[in-house]
Amino acid sequence: MHIEEILYTQGFGTRRVCAGLVQQGFVTIDGAPVADPGADLATEGLHFTVQGTAWAYHEKAYLMLHKPAGTECSQKPSTYPSIYTLLPSPLRLRPNKGAVQGVQAIGRLDQDTTGLLLLTDDGQFIHRMGSPKHHVPKVYEVTTKHPVDPGQIDRLLAGVVLDDDPKPVRAAACEATGPLQLSLTLTEGKYHQVKRMLAAVGNRVEALHRSRIGQLALPDDLAPGQWRWLDADQVEGLRSARGGQPTVGVGR
Repeated sequence: MHIEEILYTQGFGTRRVCAGLVQQGFVTIDGAPVADPGADLATEGLHFTVQGTAWAYHEKAYLMLHKPAGTECSQKPSTYPSIYTLLPSPLRLRPNKGAVQGVQAIGRLDQDTTGLLLLTDDGQFIHRMGSPKHHVPKVYEVTTKHPVDPGQIDRLLAGVVLDDDPKPVRAAACEATGPLQLSLTLTEGKYHQVKRMLAAVGNRVEALHRSRIGQLALPDDLAPGQWRWLDADQVEGLRSARGGQPTVGVGR
């Protein structure tokens, strides 16, 4: 693939802009400038630098982000900063067949909710992870206002009715991890679901953190606001996610 096209697919600008970056000597491989925009390069394992920014070629982008509190999962936030401002420009500008450029969050977390968020520019992967028929488990660590009692746990496991859906919504797993702490696993996603489920059993969510999606657990060394590439094994594990014990992803 020509270096000009490679830069374009990775989100470094239009084809004309990418050609200009090469012609001006701003693109290097192993420290040496690439002089010809038409230079043909193998993309597998390709690493390059653009204006001092080191980059690895990825045909599709699959990322994990540790979402901090006080951010919105929206390209056009209403009150709080967008999570997309936490990403480098190329990830926000990757060309896409749809109307929206760049990587997109798979599902949303409320502005005050923290934890694991996946982003990609692979539309099929977004559909696979978001489809309710695949029942991808998501684990939430909940801090409650009132002490959690066994009756509340039993009701969450049996199913509670939310005001917009007569069909009961139940937790796939639920256990108290402290007097005011709860670990809750869901396999479907509804608007403010955890908060509304806790309210339905007479409690209230004070803090909410998503710690796992499928087999992928949020790494301990990924601080709030930081992101990381997923590797091929992690992506494949998410594609086949249907529960099980968590594994911490180290990314690359």
